[in-house]
Order: sequence, then C-alpha cells, then structure tokens
Amino acid sequence: MSTEGEIMLAKYIRFFLENKLVAFLLLILFVGWGLVTAPFDFGIKQLPRDPVAVDAIPDIGENQQIVFTKWMGRSPQDVEDQISYPLTTALLGIPGVKSIRSNSMFGFSSIYIIFNDDVEFYWSRSRILEKLNSLPANTLPEGVQPTLGPDATALGQIYWYTLEGRDQDGNPTGGWDLHELRTIQDFYVRYGLSAAEGVAEVASIGGFIKEYQVDVDPEAMKANNISLEDVMQAIKNSNIDIGAQTIEINLAEYFVRGLGYVKNIEDIGVLSHYSIRCARTYATDPGYAPVVDLISRTRSPANRRQIKPDTVAVPQVKT
Repeated sequence: MSTEGEIMLAKYIRFFLENKLVAFLLLILFVGWGLVTAPFDFGIKQLPRDPVAVDAIPDIGENQQIVFTKWMGRSPQDVEDQISYPLTTALLGIPGVKSIRSNSMFGFSSIYIIFNDDVEFYWSRSRILEKLNSLPANTLPEGVQPTLGPDATALGQIYWYTLEGRDQDGNPTGGWDLHELRTIQDFYVRYGLSAAEGVAEVASIGGFIKEYQVDVDPEAMKANNISLEDVMQAIKNSNIDIGAQTIEINLAEYFVRGLGYVKNIEDIGVLSHYSIRCARTYATDPGYAPVVDLISRTRSPANRRQIKPDTVAVPQVKT
C-alpha cells in the first residue's frame, strides 16, 4: 500500500514539474482564495471580501444554559429546599441533558443545565422555557419567577465602559451625580447598545438607583389602628389608572377614566393617606399622612465605600 502511495505522489510531483503554468495558476488561485477569506482586510479593492469568523478567545465552555431565580431575604438552605431542588428535579426530564448543577446563595438560586455537545443552542433554550412555563402549581413559592439567562457564554463579554461627566472639550466636569449617570445608562445607553446586532445583554453595575421610602409614624398608626400592611396596600392601590364605560353627552360618547399614576413625591403621601382613610373610616387623626422621601440606593458594598464610583456596564455578545 505504501508503494502505491509513493507512486501516486511521484506522479503528482512529476505532473506539476512538467506543467509549470498549471502549477503557477493553481498557486495564484489558492493565494487569492486565502486573501478573500482572510479575517484581516488587506485593502485589496479588486478582490471581494468573505472573511471567516475567528474568535479571539475560542469558546471551550460546555453547552450550558443558566436558570436564575430570585427569592430576596431567604437563607441559602431555604433557597435550596424550595427553589433549587424542585427546579432541578423538574428540569432533569429535558431531552439531551447531560447533567444539572445548582448553586444556592442568600436570596437567589443559579441552576446550570449542561447539554450534550450535539444539542443545538437555541433548541435547548426553547425546551427550558417550555418546561418552566409548564411547572405544576405550587412548585415554587408565591411570587417567585425563574428566568432564563442571556443567550451568551462566559466568554461573551466584549468590553467594560464607564459613564463620566465631561464638558464639550472632553475634560472631566462636575454636575453629574451617580444617580443621574445610572439613569442615563439604564434608559438611554443600554437600549442603544441592546439594539446593536449580536448583543445579548448589557449588564449595568454601580451607580445609584432611584427609589422612594415611606417614613411612617408608629404611634399614629397604633392610635388609628393602621398596620404596616395597610400602608403598603394603599400605596399599591393608589398608583394605578382605572378605566370605566362611556357616557353620552349631546350625541357624543366620552370615555370615563380615573387617572391615578404617581407624578411626584407629594402624590404618594396624598394618595396613600386618602386610601388609608377610606379603608379605615374609624381613624381619629385625619391629618396624619406618611412622609415620603426620595433616596438613592446603592447596588453593592463597593459603591458605598466608593471603590468604583462610576456607572459601569458590560455588554455581552450572543452565542
């Protein structure tokens, strides 16, 4: 067999030695093909461009999907018993699953579902979503909703960037606090990057998130027989628009609507005070109303120590 192979190789070499023009044309063909499909642009305008996709860091990770579930304020043992274990047992029946690993931490659960290498990436995501949507009732605690992670791997991070206040000349300037920077990131920059092709997620880190806190008076609540649950329910019921039927006036129909969305801080105090009085008609202090403050809440201890004062975001590319 080796002799026949050597004879065939010798024939090829003899052919190209005797037909130098053919060898030269084939060489030009292969060099041109390499320039067309090369990942780098050499600036040759006469040739078309069809570069091959090349990753700077090859994705050597496993074919996995992540199911993330929040249950704020719960211990890791409670999260493991009531979230991680029920979800793990329910997801074991998905076709093509090789193994499932779970990680229960304080307030959240992460489940890593590892599929066989021949399973298509988006097919596995659709099977997981189908299984999560068909979970039996009372499988998870009330108000707990598992979510599927972004369609990106751990190596999908493109870059990190920060938002900083600068003047027209590009010099650092003041006037932008961390709350404003985080608002710009969440409502402007993040949406613009998410609309770009191939971006799976833009994760925001740092900055201050706007939230409202209601400062109640325990003595006034006790005197009026009002519980903290009543205040919470009143605030939930106040921030809502209500639609009704139509009313006809002079052969014209008008839609009747109740506009109750909160527009400013004072609205929360007035609406909640009015809702509490309607629910507790025997309240003896009609002038009592909770005090509402606007505060900025940090996302991590590092921000409170001002280790990373800027708003940071991490875009990830799709798999």
